[in-house]
Parts: sequence; C-alpha cells; structure tokens
Amino acid sequence: MRTILHIIRKEFLQFKRDPKMFGIVLIAPVFQLIFLGYAVNLDVENVPTVVFDQDRSQVSREYIESYTSSGYFNVYNHVNNYDHLQTEIENGNAILGLVIPTDFEKRIGRNETVKLQAIFDGSDGNKGSISAGYVASITNKFAQEINLDFRDRMGIKFNPVGSIEAEVRAWYNPTLKTRVFMVPGVVGLLLSIITLVLTSLAIVKEKEIGTLEQIIVTPIKPFQLMMGKLVPFAIMGFATVTIVFTAMGAIFGIIPRGSILFLFFSSFIYILSTLGLGLLISTISKTQQQAMMLAMFMVMMPMVFFSGFSFPIENMPQALQWVTYIVPLRYFMTIVRAVILKGAGFAELWMELSALLFIGVLIFALSAQRFNKRLD
Repeated sequence: MRTILHIIRKEFLQFKRDPKMFGIVLIAPVFQLIFLGYAVNLDVENVPTVVFDQDRSQVSREYIESYTSSGYFNVYNHVNNYDHLQTEIENGNAILGLVIPTDFEKRIGRNETVKLQAIFDGSDGNKGSISAGYVASITNKFAQEINLDFRDRMGIKFNPVGSIEAEVRAWYNPTLKTRVFMVPGVVGLLLSIITLVLTSLAIVKEKEIGTLEQIIVTPIKPFQLMMGKLVPFAIMGFATVTIVFTAMGAIFGIIPRGSILFLFFSSFIYILSTLGLGLLISTISKTQQQAMMLAMFMVMMPMVFFSGFSFPIENMPQALQWVTYIVPLRYFMTIVRAVILKGAGFAELWMELSALLFIGVLIFALSAQRFNKRLD
C-alpha cells in the first residue's frame, strides 16, 4: 500500500510541474460545459422567413404579423416575385417561404377556403418538420379567430356540444427545452475525456521519455504501478464531476433532483470502464499521437454516437441498437439524466447500474491483464 501511495504522490508531483494539466482538468471542463451547453440545442427558434405577399391587404398583413409575434419566426424580407423567394431558400438564407395569393382577403371575406403556400428548406429534416408544425398551429389559430369574428358579426350562435380536450402537462422539463436534456449528458462526455484520453496519454508519455522502463526494473509490482497510475486520474475525474455539477447549477439552473451520493457512486462505476479503456489504448499505442487518435476516433466517437447523447437509440436500425448494449456510456447517460431530471434512484436504475458495473469490471480486468503482460 505504501508503494502505491508513493506512486500516486509521484503522479501528483508531475501534475504540479505541468500547470497545463491542471488547466485541462479543472478549468477546461467548465468552458466545455458552457460551449456545449449552449451549442447542443435542438430547439427551433427565429426561423428565417421570406414572404411573397401578392395580396398586400390588411388581412394578409395581420396573418404575417401572427408569425412575427409568435417568437418562432423572423420575417427578414418581403419579395416581389416567386423567383426571388426561390433564390432566398436555395441560398440558405431562408428556411420558410410564405406565398400569399392575390385574393386572400376577398376569399376570406366571402367565407371561402383559402390556400396559400408554405415552402420549407427540407435539407434539415428536424428544422423543417418543427417549423411546419409551427406554421400549422399559427394558421389554425388564425383561421379560428376569423371564424369567431365572422360568427360574432353575423350573430350566429351554436349550441354547445360535447368535445374532447387534452390537458398537456410536461413533467421534468416543463419548458421542453432540449438544453435541459442535453446538458446532463455533457457530464458523461467530459468525464470520459478526462479519465480515458488523459490516462492513455499519460502512460504513453512515460514510454516516450523512457521513465516507464526505469520503473519496470524496480521491485515495484505491475499491479502497484497500475493502481498508482490510475488512482490520480480517478480522483481528477471526481473533481471534474464536482466542478461540472456545480457549474451546471450555477450557469444553467439545472439542479440534480436525485441523490448526489448515488450520482457519484454511478460515476465511480463508469470510471472503471473509461480507465480500463485508457489502459488498453496505452498498451496498443507507441506514441501520444497514436493514443490520441485511437482514443478519439476508435473509442470516443463511437461511444458518443451509440450512447443516445444526441441520436435517439430507438431511431437506429435494429442491428445498431444491439451494438449500443455494449457501450458503457449508454447506461451512464441514462443514469445521469434520470437522476438529475427525474430524481430517480437505485430502485429505478438498478438494471442500468448492474449492466454498467458488469461492463466496467470486464473492461478493466481485460485491460489490466494486458497491461501486466506488457510490463512482465
């Protein structure tokens, strides 16, 4: 035990001599949380809109005003011909193009059905579909107001009939902001970077400068060396989690609803897998450049894609959904989001925690065995 403590002390002394490492571990996660927290936002707001109003009447202006007052559309230009509208959409300046016909006000005044065009830039399916939903909602509301106004003017009264109304309640995220869902997932990404990438780079760095070979010829056992090298990164991982959780509440107002102790315990279980992967990369790589490439392109990117961080697993092909079951970040994402947003605990998440523990122990054991063989 004393030998392991000496190695841990040696690692922290190396960190002390390298101020950049402390910057990466303690300061960079906060900036990454801020940048990613504001960047990973799938909400569609201020949709650039161009209007071709062929009617130019009071009613058409009121209809256009209903778009600007909704807060979802930014009517930045009025064009005089269809070709100009098409050019605006093709150049990527507008996502929505509204074409209002010449007899818009007259046909409404005659209580006739009016058809207008709403042309979307469908290259981004998410923006296009959400914007189309906004257009349908605004148009329906505008039509209802016209019908009510017509009935009032004509003195038409209808007997009330039974109807069905759905009272919508959004739990856990009342504002339905995607940032509230995405920011907790950033915790998993930052923890992965600190414990996986830096672990593999630090061990490979020892190889490059020749100090690892000098340590091998000492009476230090491979197990002691491995624990002495990994414990400091586990401690830094917990420091990162603490800093990120604090910043998450201070900057975005997202406070964990569940147990903080359970959250840290789950983080420790997840760290087993990331430290194990860092060990595995260090045994394969000969240079820090190789370690960085392997960590980012062979481990981190697949973990992000198959974890459900940004792409719903349910939308993936069935074969890829089976692949996600071996990705530890998938289970950690589920746990972090459930604890922070829903206040869930062990009773609700024991299956995910068990799967994460099994994968973490398996990866760590296999990586440690390979690391020991390389040192023997």
